[in-house]
Amino acid sequence: MRNAALTLGIIAGVIGMIVGFFGFGYTELVKNVGEVEEMFGMFDDPATVRTVSILAPLLAIAGGAMAKARALWGGLLLLASAAAMFHAFGFNVFTMFPIAFAGLAGVLALAAGKPDEPKAHF
Repeated sequence: MRNAALTLGIIAGVIGMIVGFFGFGYTELVKNVGEVEEMFGMFDDPATVRTVSILAPLLAIAGGAMAKARALWGGLLLLASAAAMFHAFGFNVFTMFPIAFAGLAGVLALAAGKPDEPKAHF
């Protein structure tokens, strides 16, 4: 389960980076070219989108990387990443995979006990 959490977390972070590039880039474009906002609209909270564009993929990659050694911490970071992406971008065709992958990786990491110890991390 830890290997699956690691893999899914890193994949979620990479896809989340792509979503983040476009989210951050769109807020920059609207800030610099006002006509774009009139034509296509703007996020409700651009500051949140900018922050989550950077932090959510970082949390997913860090959580995935931690999943083998520190499953509890890694799982919490992965779930925080999924929640942040959902809050900032919503659930749509572009965010469904990073949110689902980070969420599943977080659940798998939390459910995993350390394989070489009889006691789980709880």
